[in-house]
Amino acid sequence: MRRTVPAQLAARLRDHVTLEAHASGELFAYVDGYPLSIGRFSTGAAERARELRKGLPFASFSASGRKIEKEVDLLIRRLSENALLDYYLTRAGCDEVLVIIEPQVQAYWPRVAQIGATDRLALSRFAYMRRRGSELVLESPRAGALFKICSPKTVSILAMLSMPQQIKVLRRLEDFPGIELLGLLVDCEILFRVDVGDSGLRTAEGDQNLVLWDFHDLLFHARSTEGRHANPLGGVYFYAGVLPPPPALRPGWPGKKIDLSKARAASAPALSPLAKLLRERISTRTFDNQHPITIAELSQFLDAAARVLSVSKPSPDLDDGGHAVRPYPSAGAAYELELYLAADKCEGLARGFYHYDASVYALVPIEVQKHHLDALLARSQYSMGAPAPPQILITIAARFARMSWKYSSLAYSLILKDVGVLTQTLYLLATDMGLGGCALGIANIDLFAKMTGIAFYVEGPVGQFALGRGATPSEQGQEADTK
Repeated sequence: MRRTVPAQLAARLRDHVTLEAHASGELFAYVDGYPLSIGRFSTGAAERARELRKGLPFASFSASGRKIEKEVDLLIRRLSENALLDYYLTRAGCDEVLVIIEPQVQAYWPRVAQIGATDRLALSRFAYMRRRGSELVLESPRAGALFKICSPKTVSILAMLSMPQQIKVLRRLEDFPGIELLGLLVDCEILFRVDVGDSGLRTAEGDQNLVLWDFHDLLFHARSTEGRHANPLGGVYFYAGVLPPPPALRPGWPGKKIDLSKARAASAPALSPLAKLLRERISTRTFDNQHPITIAELSQFLDAAARVLSVSKPSPDLDDGGHAVRPYPSAGAAYELELYLAADKCEGLARGFYHYDASVYALVPIEVQKHHLDALLARSQYSMGAPAPPQILITIAARFARMSWKYSSLAYSLILKDVGVLTQTLYLLATDMGLGGCALGIANIDLFAKMTGIAFYVEGPVGQFALGRGATPSEQGQEADTK
């Protein structure tokens, strides 16, 4: 067996982050010019922190080491909690960088999983490599970090791991990158252990809920939401300096137009109540917190929008679990969507986090940490650009297996269509009841998982809706939109 030079981890400040120690001893991290307090540290620890610009080896600090090492360890951990660090894996005694590790979830910390010589590893079916600019990166929607590949040797080993390989066999290879890198990839679920004789790789990886996910669906779910990637979010106008914006109206097709207003009968009735409701609907982002929504109104709203109206038994030939029909349509009558309510201000309902049990028409309190509830409401306020959080934030979550069991590769697409249908239903009911509502374009799937204890691929957010008593137009200072 050939000897491999051990690899070592180092932490380094991300390029857009700088550290500055104030005279009081308080250390601040500046992120794109904005200060974030890291805490008070000794002069020695602040001096050691300067080395983070070029990289500080993990071997130089420890929670169980000397006083200065413990202090530096605390400092590094706090920077990590705020996703201000990248990590480097290098060959000990040389400058060869194997990978650069970029956190994708809050508070990611690199851990090297213990791997035995007889362990068999395989590459996850959710892992993929792609070009990012002039770099090659390895990532997965299940992983807490992205790996920038710096050595071509790593690529050849990963290609071999498309089939299970035993560690003792890999060690003999000239291009073996080291056990430390494989351990990091196992910890991030980019690699996984396979039992001897297990050839059904899809069922060998993860639990039965993961089996039902196709690669493209899980990737889209993780990358089009917040919480499991570090990409820019929201209206970032990324292409503003590259291309002009497409026009609001599509250029017309050539040919003679048929004027539909002339085709309408002169005796045609006025707009129906539904048509009027559709035209009156707006997105309300400012709410009247002096007169918040009441639990009676919330009860009426949930009853009309999402209560289970009837339940059918499973089909004998398919055993499809039956159907729980609700007021809005759903693909295949799956009705996979669940409503979770974060109540900030509601007369008659305590501030907290609740699940709406549509089958028994009841709210069930879910015990969550206060800072998680605060973060959920604060994110929705930021997303709307509102002066305060919504009175009620409805998170639309999906039980993914309910849809993917039947539809496989179409599942996530159908779920998002159902979200659109339900969102319009919520809008129209809010308008009909004289309440205000606003759909939100993104939700934090990692935060939801922490609050519910449910894995992000089992049940997770696919939409959000702010609800409450809207402020008067003069208070809102906003115009109706077409969202």
